[in-house]
Amino acid sequence: MRDKQVNESETTMTEIVMPNDTNPIGNLMGGNLMRWMDIVSGICAGKHCEAYVVTASVDHVSFQRPIHNGDVVTLKASVTRAFNTSVEVFVEVFAAKLKGTEHRRCNHAYFTFVAIDDDTMKPIPVPKVIPLTSEQQKLYDSAIRRREVRLVLSGRMEARDAIEVKNLFLGVKPT
Repeated sequence: MRDKQVNESETTMTEIVMPNDTNPIGNLMGGNLMRWMDIVSGICAGKHCEAYVVTASVDHVSFQRPIHNGDVVTLKASVTRAFNTSVEVFVEVFAAKLKGTEHRRCNHAYFTFVAIDDDTMKPIPVPKVIPLTSEQQKLYDSAIRRREVRLVLSGRMEARDAIEVKNLFLGVKPT
């Protein structure tokens, strides 16, 4: 298994918001957006892992701006970091009018996927991530803290063992 650059699995998906996707005031329903985000990030994770993947968690979802009926939605997903059998994927959501005007960043989230074996459906090792740009490196470096927070909140890690999170709050620089 070879390490992979972030751009090898980056995935972009485009949708148009139709009336059946919206709530009574004409905005895209959050659940529909979450479904699209899960799809694009799952495709991205699967390409990186070269395996089937299952969603393990979603965190840091931020609904910053409404998306309206008739808007074109562009979702961009990239793997930020790989762990033993899982990958973290960052998804950004942009919207614009059909004519391409009023382009805006609306939402973002972090998804975690676990790669599974085709036959046993058990977790399998995943390729490491090679960040190339400064933004990719920043997301890569901060992924360990997000992972610790997820593990503490899910009860799979004791807060006292979350070294990176403690260092962040105590002002200790990463080594």
